[in-house]
Amino acid sequence: MGAQAGMGEERGADMGNERVLLIDDDARLHDLLDSYLGSHGFVLSHAYDGQQGLAMLSREAWDVLLVDIMMPGMDGLEVLRRVRARGATPVIMLTARGDDTDRIVGLEMGADDYIPKPFNPRELLARLKAVLRRAGGAMVSERIQLQDVLIDLGKREASRAGEDLKLTGIEFDILVALARRAGRVVTREALLEAAGRGDVFVGDRTVDVHISHLRNKLGDDPRSPDFIKTIRGVGYIFSKGSP
Repeated sequence: MGAQAGMGEERGADMGNERVLLIDDDARLHDLLDSYLGSHGFVLSHAYDGQQGLAMLSREAWDVLLVDIMMPGMDGLEVLRRVRARGATPVIMLTARGDDTDRIVGLEMGADDYIPKPFNPRELLARLKAVLRRAGGAMVSERIQLQDVLIDLGKREASRAGEDLKLTGIEFDILVALARRAGRVVTREALLEAAGRGDVFVGDRTVDVHISHLRNKLGDDPRSPDFIKTIRGVGYIFSKGSP
């Protein structure tokens, strides 16, 4: 069974019928979560494998995906890769407890969060709300302009010279964390924490991979970067450009 008991607390009132797609071959998990998440304002649908999940994603809009890594046929990491190729729908990976490799790979590929099985539904609810807060953005009107890079926090979009950068959730959060501290060094640990993942210990490599992806999308030459500069042994700095 994927989740644990613990579903007797009062209904939350801060969610508004957000649509969640569970992609997992465990039908019992859907049955367990359906009424619980429903009582907190979520609408849960279920796909039994990766192919069905991707087909449902192509037909309908979803606020967040819950994707199990261990599935027959197409595994969750391949589902994540294809989801990221289509856009930036938030994804929470469901992983086997203690399997750090899957968690690290999932985060490097653009997962917004992970939760190990078995889990308490209350923890899943908290993580769903946190991911949706990041995706929705409380600062609806806030924009950051640095050089020719424009970051719209309300829309969770970033562009360079008018061209959409097509960032994943973690890439966007790390870019915002760097941009808000433009001209100052930001450590790898601070980047994960600022991106809302301070509870996840995955090592320096995860941040480095996302920085590499950001540089590619920005068209930044890592040997002579215009935007994200490496401070060896410490972290990164986003250049403000010419005054």
